[in-house]
Amino acid sequence: MPQPLAAETPERPSNWLLAALPREAYEPLRAQMEAVRPRAQDVLYEQGDPMEHVYFPERGSVSLLAVMGDGQAIEVGTVGSEGMVGVSAVLGSDVSPHRTTCQIPGRALRMRVAEFRSAAPPDHPLHDLVRRYADALLTQVAQSVACNRVHAVPQRLARWLCITHDRVGGDEFPLTQEVIAQMLGVRRQTVSEVASEFQAARLIDYRLGRVTIEDRAALERAACECYRTVRAHFERLLGAPRG
Repeated sequence: MPQPLAAETPERPSNWLLAALPREAYEPLRAQMEAVRPRAQDVLYEQGDPMEHVYFPERGSVSLLAVMGDGQAIEVGTVGSEGMVGVSAVLGSDVSPHRTTCQIPGRALRMRVAEFRSAAPPDHPLHDLVRRYADALLTQVAQSVACNRVHAVPQRLARWLCITHDRVGGDEFPLTQEVIAQMLGVRRQTVSEVASEFQAARLIDYRLGRVTIEDRAALERAACECYRTVRAHFERLLGAPRG
């Protein structure tokens, strides 16, 4: 579970949903939020468990995982500074449909679900933003399912790296083969082979558990159509250039 930071909740948040609010709508929420810094692989929710908080990422990336009966987990979506973790709580559910983990460490603002529902009733402007975001997130999840079924691993890895690059605010970020393998639902050896190909082509540099994006344009060309499809849908609904 992420631990609170000493830092104050910002007057001007970098989370897109919060930043889009009028100041008079944001301030009551801000008063009840706290800043947290999730660590890699911190579990925010287990699948089927009650949701204690909602989270608004400002930096980093959060992964939504579908967990099978045998314990295998496959990524079905990701959340960054364009969105919110805990959309189900806004839409009326009290339990998480996915295991939700920190993929890339960063910073988020969080708020207890009960306090959030009290501070942001259905007529609050955040609800319209969250509904639009939920539509975009549903498209991302559906596209991820199709992508995992029909596209080759190199295309999927390129797509995943582009999405992550969009969210971390820099060209270098921590990433292990274990995490990539879980996100893509493949063996570590497959990840190693494809990452080596990308490194040889100078798309990325990958060493000591860190990825550096070397040629973003070439990486986008290597990605499957799903990256552009989902990004375009987010831009139509939110006006935010996110993955």
